[in-house]
Amino acid sequence: MRISELSAASGVPIPTIKYYLREGMLPPGEQTSATRARYGENHLRRLRLIRALLEVGRLSIAAIGKVMAAVDDESLDLHHVLGTAQYAMAPAVEPHASGDEWARARAEADAMIAGLGWRVDPAAPARDELAQAVLTLGRLGLPAGGEALRPYADAALRLVTEHEIGTIPLDGPREAAVEAMVLGTVVHGRVLDIMRRLAHESVSARVFGTP
Repeated sequence: MRISELSAASGVPIPTIKYYLREGMLPPGEQTSATRARYGENHLRRLRLIRALLEVGRLSIAAIGKVMAAVDDESLDLHHVLGTAQYAMAPAVEPHASGDEWARARAEADAMIAGLGWRVDPAAPARDELAQAVLTLGRLGLPAGGEALRPYADAALRLVTEHEIGTIPLDGPREAAVEAMVLGTVVHGRVLDIMRRLAHESVSARVFGTP
């Protein structure tokens, strides 16, 4: 398809597609003349991935560029590509002024992950995110230990194992598997958050609302 057809099929304006091409986020098309190129389904799929990371994942263009570079690096296995996407999505967490308090929260988070038997890189940003949650819960006088948060861990593991990883197409092109993995991480994360908020509203209406 021509770039105009690619734009129409993806909903991405032609100037934006050209920008993605210049930045290396979108692979070049097949040159048919000095000024024309032909694009295929892989370009359409990549544009949809970029837009999902931008609009649903709320990643910056710079972060998306890093994810796309990892997608295109065939020397990286799927685990490291997924890690690139996850780390790009993680919000920055600054240690609190109280060094001892932060250290205790981070130690509690690390112990929780170790107790679950999960293989998580020591530098994973989600460790600091979990420490932040533990610290905040503790300050509010709410349960923040491993047992209190275990139901959330169990639910997350079940969803990832049974519904997310299992949907990755491993019998086709590597690119399709990588893109499904990255896109699934972003969209499924949003779906989980949305469904949890909807469930909160429903249960609150039943328990606290007026019949």
